[in-house]
Amino acid sequence: MKKLLALIMLTGALTFGLAGFVLAQDDAAGEETEQTQANQTVDMGDTDQEPMVEETTFHQAIKEKFIEGGWQFMSIILLCLILGLAVSIERIITLNLSTTNTKKLLSNVEEALNNGGIDSAKEICKNTRGPVASIFTQGLMRISEGIEMVEKSIISYGSVEMGRLERGLVWISLFISLAPMLGFMGTVIGMIDAFDAIEAAGDISPSLVAGGIKVALLTTVGGLIVAVILQLFYNYCVSKIDALVNQMEDASISFVDLLVKHNLTLNK
Repeated sequence: MKKLLALIMLTGALTFGLAGFVLAQDDAAGEETEQTQANQTVDMGDTDQEPMVEETTFHQAIKEKFIEGGWQFMSIILLCLILGLAVSIERIITLNLSTTNTKKLLSNVEEALNNGGIDSAKEICKNTRGPVASIFTQGLMRISEGIEMVEKSIISYGSVEMGRLERGLVWISLFISLAPMLGFMGTVIGMIDAFDAIEAAGDISPSLVAGGIKVALLTTVGGLIVAVILQLFYNYCVSKIDALVNQMEDASISFVDLLVKHNLTLNK
């Protein structure tokens, strides 16, 4: 529930931040327009001075292309980007917090087993964050049933932890697939509108055809850009999960060896 609330808050922050950014750009554009008009009024009597050329900033160009592409599909594509980034950021934070120093944890568990016994080792694992410590806790809870039961418990709970690590990736994959498809749909609809305009005009005008095709292709470009951005985050999350799974497997083998060594010491 806490992660869901955090995700909603992050999505809202991104949405309102983007809206504020667009409004700020509109205000800035209005101020620049007013300043340009004032300069033109002052310099109207000067016929020798060359006319001023207003430079278009990158943000203004992006905003213009967004509007030209049609707000219906471009807004949905932008929403896919916002939601995809929100899920990606939440997953990246969770995965980074799940990273554990396994060597230090194994050393602490071994020291606790030698000095305080099983209960002391359980307490250390419970106070340590991450899936590796959770697996160790499950193994320690089954140690009275034998090493074979400990191994089965570690394997079973390791699958559960791996499922938790992969949670949310399906949504990122959905937005990666959905954004280009929405872009293609907007392109097809835009091409249909362009041909309708040609049919209504009764003449194939190059400017009419080029303008309609340009507007139609902007949705495809927007969808592909969103897919590329989210794909980078998706690949990072997958590589991070693979590293954590390898860490869990190596630490589990060392943990079982440690328990076998501890039991042999007790039997002696």
